[in-house]
Amino acid sequence: MHRLRHHAALASSRLLVRDNQRITALARAGDVAAARRVFDAMPRRDAVSWNALLTALWRAGRDLPAARSLFDDMPSRNVISWNSIIAGCLAHGDLAAASAYFARAPRRNVASWNAMLAGLVRLGSMEDARALFEQMPERNVVSYTTMVDGLARCGEVASARELFDAMPTRNLVSWAAMISGYVDNNMLEEARKLFEAMPEKNVVACTAMITGYCKEGDLQNARRLFDGIRAKDVISWNAIISGYVHNGLGEEATKLYIIMLREGIKPDHATLIALLTACSSLALLRQGRSTHAVVIKAMLESSISICNALMTMYSKCGNVDESELVFMSLKSQDIVSWNTIIAAYAQHGRYQKVIALFHEMELCGLIPNDITFLSMLSSCGHAGRVDESLKLFDLMSSKYAISPRAEHYACIVDILSRAGQLEKACSYIKEMPSEAEKNVWGTLLCASQTHGNVQLGELAAKMLVLSDFESSGAYVMLSNIYAAAGMWSEVNRVRSQMKEKGVKKQPGHSWTEIADKVHMFVGGDASHPEMDMILSELRKISFHMQIVTDKTQMMEELAQECG
Repeated sequence: MHRLRHHAALASSRLLVRDNQRITALARAGDVAAARRVFDAMPRRDAVSWNALLTALWRAGRDLPAARSLFDDMPSRNVISWNSIIAGCLAHGDLAAASAYFARAPRRNVASWNAMLAGLVRLGSMEDARALFEQMPERNVVSYTTMVDGLARCGEVASARELFDAMPTRNLVSWAAMISGYVDNNMLEEARKLFEAMPEKNVVACTAMITGYCKEGDLQNARRLFDGIRAKDVISWNAIISGYVHNGLGEEATKLYIIMLREGIKPDHATLIALLTACSSLALLRQGRSTHAVVIKAMLESSISICNALMTMYSKCGNVDESELVFMSLKSQDIVSWNTIIAAYAQHGRYQKVIALFHEMELCGLIPNDITFLSMLSSCGHAGRVDESLKLFDLMSSKYAISPRAEHYACIVDILSRAGQLEKACSYIKEMPSEAEKNVWGTLLCASQTHGNVQLGELAAKMLVLSDFESSGAYVMLSNIYAAAGMWSEVNRVRSQMKEKGVKKQPGHSWTEIADKVHMFVGGDASHPEMDMILSELRKISFHMQIVTDKTQMMEELAQECG
């Protein structure tokens, strides 16, 4: 009889362990409903069962109210139960509830304090985190590392380093946190020195340094370090791919992506955004569509940030209608989504569509921001609508209390300059809150050349040369203005200045993608193997454009005669 009871108890224990493992496995797979069904069907539960389901309910942004309700129903709680509900509240940003649970906990261990500390740091409450750290009855390497990371993130790098140096023991995470802190605060030299002193380099520290080198444009050291990582993870791949993209080497980034897939690394959210950015910068439509297919396969088409990147990619590849299809597929659009689709249509000169989207956005209850108005002004510029652009510019501050930035002034200057209102454009430059940026004076200089305004051309050229004396554009355009006005002595003077300062005219360049190959063209370079065919096609395009222009002018003249 005793043996039977023993076997029954053993079988019951095995069943309990098995069910607890199933709950944990289902929760990790994201199937919380199935985990709940296993829990509800269990003939016997222990603290592990309750804690496993409790963590499953709040983790990954799921159901915190259900987790709190389950916590209240628990027949008994241990320190792990209290730590879990505190971590859950902090993960959902409910600092007040987490603090209340922390105060009520009958027993706290160092993990309890660390959970509260990590939550305060993550939510940006550094003063509270500092006070809690001082109160801790016991600290371990996790406590110190959390504080080092938090101080560095809020810009207190010196305090972070002081605490790092004072740590009784450090692990690889501690070193990586301090190195990342230096990189995030653009202190690459300090990061490099600490990285060299690190006794054992891990992938996190290497990835931080790769990011730092890429920020500085030092892709050679970034790639050298990346190639030296034995066990590369998706984060290290993302760092080097993003580094190439942000340094204007999108083609290299796409090559790295292909290598990444060959090595069996599954791309994540950040990888796909970086790759779409690369496709946008090079207008690689075929590669962009392939990436879109990967997004669908990975079931990430509901991600707002990825959809925003897709909209930008399709727009820059010339398919603005596909951008709108992506926009319409989103269940909920945020202000960034609206700004992205408005910018897409603005870049394609679809003024009426931009205005319609702007009003639709307002009807949806979203308030436009400075980025929205930048796209609106750009659209006005493409359509040549001067009065509408000035009204929008005034609307920014009068209705929405948005202070115009240099970019908004640049749009207004461009619109007025294109319309030949150069004096008014110059007055807007003088109203700018900060020094006019180089492109603003460049816009005025181009317009001065177009409209033959010598006086304003001289002013704009002078300001451009002051900001960048090695730029050839200002000298060349000013020389052209003088030549058009017949001021040959001034032309000779400008050319002499260019020779004295060693300024050389930079050739223009462009590129296009044909059959997955990028072709680059440089002004004055006729070395392309198919140059004769290219010139023939250009002559055909020019001929067709002239026919369309002639027809348009004829229709306008007929309309005027009929009117």
